[in-house]
Amino acid sequence: MNEENIDGTNGCSKVRTGTQNEAALLALMEKTGYNMVQENGQRKFGGPPPGWEGPPPPRGCEVFVGKIPRDMYEDELVPVFERAGKIYEFRLMMEFSGENRGYAFVMYTTKEEAQLAIRILNNYEIRPGKFIGVCVSLDNCRLFIGAIPKEKKKEEILDEMKKVTEGVVDVIVYPSATDKTKNRGFAFVEYESHRAAAMARRKLIPGTFQLWGHTIQVDWADPEKEVDEETMQRVKVLYVRNLMISTTEETIKAEFNKFKPGAVERVKKLRDYAFVHFFNREDAVAAMSVMNGKCIDGASIEVTLAKPVNKENTWRPHLNGQISPNSENLIVFANKEESHPKTLGKPPTLPARLNGQHSPSPPEIERCTYPFFPGTKLTPISMYSLKSNHFNSAVMHLDYYCNKNNWAPPEYYLYSTTSQDGKVLLVYKIVIPAIANGSQSYFMPDKLCTTLEDAKELAAQFTLLHLAIHVPVCLFTGQVMG
Repeated sequence: MNEENIDGTNGCSKVRTGTQNEAALLALMEKTGYNMVQENGQRKFGGPPPGWEGPPPPRGCEVFVGKIPRDMYEDELVPVFERAGKIYEFRLMMEFSGENRGYAFVMYTTKEEAQLAIRILNNYEIRPGKFIGVCVSLDNCRLFIGAIPKEKKKEEILDEMKKVTEGVVDVIVYPSATDKTKNRGFAFVEYESHRAAAMARRKLIPGTFQLWGHTIQVDWADPEKEVDEETMQRVKVLYVRNLMISTTEETIKAEFNKFKPGAVERVKKLRDYAFVHFFNREDAVAAMSVMNGKCIDGASIEVTLAKPVNKENTWRPHLNGQISPNSENLIVFANKEESHPKTLGKPPTLPARLNGQHSPSPPEIERCTYPFFPGTKLTPISMYSLKSNHFNSAVMHLDYYCNKNNWAPPEYYLYSTTSQDGKVLLVYKIVIPAIANGSQSYFMPDKLCTTLEDAKELAAQFTLLHLAIHVPVCLFTGQVMG
């Protein structure tokens, strides 16, 4: 280990503080034969390991590790992660003070080793009462661009993005659910590398950058879920998108049954996309080939195999573009296109159910208070500049979603009745003006509440559910009557 790496690089004045000591790191390096270098706020162990020949491991071999105790370092972490397989590189993020930043990236030599690490080390108790989170890490090459004029076509958006950023490979634009001649007000921009995407994001992120006179919103797009080939070989459900809102489940079932009568088991439609379940996988694959690009009720549809939810991989950190996915279970297949506009519209995930029925889900967002010291600098911001994970209530999520889609705020209408024992019971009807002329003019839950707050929260969650929008687990925990 070079002297400059021990004395500090990039602002870290010491390699060790407190419980970590230089001797332990040197002993680890001597035992393993790995080098250790600190640069750009991170400390690299290996990359490549001793005797490695050839290119680095392929995509899918790296895992993200979160919730690491700040005073824990490589001499404790590396032996834990070696249990899953040979480590190609271990990158621990470092603070200026010498503590770690609470997260790291571990690259294994094979995808199988990375998947094993997720299985055996996610929620692993690394110290008494301290549990780490482990999930797959992907080099994100895709940006979400919001607040795009809805009349702009794909070619116009592609040309404009190539003018203002470098390394643009493609632009993905989806038609509006209510007007197929317009886009949805957002697009996904694919770059040639993670670095090119990161440089573009850095240029566009300040919030003052404009396209066609509009201040755009920029963030990392949610990485697509990777499902192993063995699992996909068992899938017999198709994901169908770009449907007309007016198209019914009966119409979809009839159209997909045309190539082989009786092949479709059932259809589940939400707004402008649907899941078509087949009795046999062979029929599903054949139908996908026949139906992709066909027109139903005047709309050209896209058909792909639905991706099952990987229950072992549902946890995601909220760091460095690793965005949380939906945690939902109305059926085992799921969507995120409409539910989270930063997600590419591939086989999605259905939203969380009411009354606490949920599939494995992300850890609850930390909710606590911090001391407010005199002289602390405060910056005025808009709530709409925050990410959705900053909101804990369904009411706030619904308002945030409407704003992100450039819709008017939801309208709440309160109604009451009296129970048999004389209690006043309340329910809200919600109208979203932007879609009030569509297939559903309002949203009203089938439960009555005894308090105003619970009634409003339940109505908002019911609306989010029917719009296929992901909300955090257990938003509504109040007592309902019915």
